[in-house]
Amino acid sequence: MLIVKFGLGFGLGFGLIFCISGCSEKLVFAKPETTPPPVGTPEKTKKTTAIYHDFEDVLIPKELKIIKERTVVLSSPGFRSGLLALKGMVDSTSLFDFFSNNMQKDNWNVVSKIKSPNTTIMVFQKSTRSAVITIKDSQIYTYVEIGVAPRISERINDGGSGMELSE
Repeated sequence: MLIVKFGLGFGLGFGLIFCISGCSEKLVFAKPETTPPPVGTPEKTKKTTAIYHDFEDVLIPKELKIIKERTVVLSSPGFRSGLLALKGMVDSTSLFDFFSNNMQKDNWNVVSKIKSPNTTIMVFQKSTRSAVITIKDSQIYTYVEIGVAPRISERINDGGSGMELSE
């Protein structure tokens, strides 16, 4: 059955090419009229390469897909926290560069970055939240986990200095 389908498809394709090439001298294609775009509009629309998922200030490359069974995001009025699990066929170095640049653009401060051959951990913070991004290489996919949580502040009574610790 496969041979018949292949033969039929091959025959039709070859016949079409033969007809087009034989009539190519007679075919005249009219060029479509193009009008210039209105002043002030970009000529090409930019393709969206990244989007915001559950966290409004953590940009995610579109090549990464959510792993629903490993994702937990909790919402309360005005705040979301949790763990967003993603995977994609993306180079881990390009992901490291992407998150390094875009987290800072979204006003996250870099706390630390740790790179090993197969795992990268990036820690960021804002005044009320912390974010940890883990990038792990595997044979086929690169896995990314993004954890966002509130920062915990405690007052320590050390004889009146009122020292504040943030975890």
